[in-house]
Amino acid sequence: QVQLVESGGGLVQAGGSLRLSCAASGRTFSSYAMGWLRQAPGKEREFVAAISWSGGSTNYADSVKGRFTISRDNAKNTVHLQMNSLKPEDTAVYYCAADLFEEVVVTTTWNYWGQGTQVTVSS
Repeated sequence: QVQLVESGGGLVQAGGSLRLSCAASGRTFSSYAMGWLRQAPGKEREFVAAISWSGGSTNYADSVKGRFTISRDNAKNTVHLQMNSLKPEDTAVYYCAADLFEEVVVTTTWNYWGQGTQVTVSS
């Protein structure tokens, strides 16, 4: 099993940047694909980005391609989401997620979830 704790959310103006972090517990962190998902008020949870267990493969939602970058450090059991050129429509609660996917899949169905961190982008 793995436990996930997100940090780094906050309030930022449009065009600004934030870096989200997710700290994972467990000795098998490097076995898990990791993902970031988000949920805005009144909307369904949506996929944002994912990274393979090795870090060698990534995938992004079309809405964030070129602006967001997912990365991981298996030695430190952490995964990050660098968010640049933020837009008001990026406002949401962002969740870190983990699962034993062998490939980087675009899905909102993950086995393990963090508690979420709020990101608010003002116009």
